[in-house]
Amino acid sequence: MTTGRGEFESCMRLALEEAKLASDAGEVPVGAVLVHRGEVVARAHNRVEQTGDATAHAELLCLREGMAKLGPRLGDCTLFVTLEPCAMCAGACVNAKLGQLVFGAFDETAGCCGSKMDLTDKCFLHSVTVWGGILENECKSLLTQFFRALR
Repeated sequence: MTTGRGEFESCMRLALEEAKLASDAGEVPVGAVLVHRGEVVARAHNRVEQTGDATAHAELLCLREGMAKLGPRLGDCTLFVTLEPCAMCAGACVNAKLGQLVFGAFDETAGCCGSKMDLTDKCFLHSVTVWGGILENECKSLLTQFFRALR
């Protein structure tokens, strides 16, 4: 499992690449990368507008692809995502029995991995180890630019 800050930043940069693809497509710029034993097994970005599916968040798309490849339990995996997951995505991480979650920007409005609430820590039968604030400024900047352009 990924554990070092340097590895965290390297994988978060891949998630940022996905977030930029989302932004270029007119989607909220959130990207995710799923890593299993040091290897990237899935990459995704938000596709809510493209698909017309409110559940097409980067995290869920990445988890689905990972489970299709590795099975329904992702205990040996780390999910890197540019924005703190919402309730839906945090719940999916718990239900997939994800090993670790690493996110960039905190979401004081809807973040459910420590900001608004924490669904990943001892609320259910499985807890997910969470690290936040990795490349936070880069992740936050991408979101700020996107929403500023909409106004």
